[in-house]
Amino acid sequence: MKLYSYFRSSAAYRVRIALNLKGLAFETVGVNLRGGVHLNQDYRALNPQARVPSLQLPDGSVIGQSQAIIEYLEEAYPSPVMLPKDPAERAKIRMACSIIACDIHPLNNMSVLNYLKGELGHGEQAVAKWYAHWVREGFRAVEEIISPAPYAFGSAITMADIYLVPQLYNAQRFDVPVDDFPKILAAVSAAEKVAAVAAAHPSLQPDAEA
Repeated sequence: MKLYSYFRSSAAYRVRIALNLKGLAFETVGVNLRGGVHLNQDYRALNPQARVPSLQLPDGSVIGQSQAIIEYLEEAYPSPVMLPKDPAERAKIRMACSIIACDIHPLNNMSVLNYLKGELGHGEQAVAKWYAHWVREGFRAVEEIISPAPYAFGSAITMADIYLVPQLYNAQRFDVPVDDFPKILAAVSAAEKVAAVAAAHPSLQPDAEA
């Protein structure tokens, strides 16, 4: 498998964690978002949305969107599990994932921030305030939902942890105050001690900038 990725993309970070947890070998193909590589015709042929990540399967087919990729991995490679058997618990975990993937991330994606700065003419301070607002709004809800023991939903890593780790990394990188989310901090701290999670860190990726 080939993972088309950008080292700082939180969506690609999620997929790296999932692949590592499943014990799957993959080749990383760096797609420099800041360099505009994702807008090239060759990459658009793989992913018409021109975003990362994209996962190319051994048969040559390509899946885009991190949620679709992670759900595919759970179905195609069911062990170890990333979702429990109980339908209600699965739904709670998916709810936490959706808050991050559907409510926080889209409003803070690089393309959105660039539009705010460029087309709409907002300054860096205003854009930073926008970023922090939506992260904290989402984290308030997630903080209420999770029950670290030590991971977000108990003694095993689930999809919720896979989504939380990259989102907290991004929040801290942009100096968003997060000390008032102790459950999120505890769950992420526990997850980051797992080798498969640690290996997915942006600083360890082959396309990481010095």
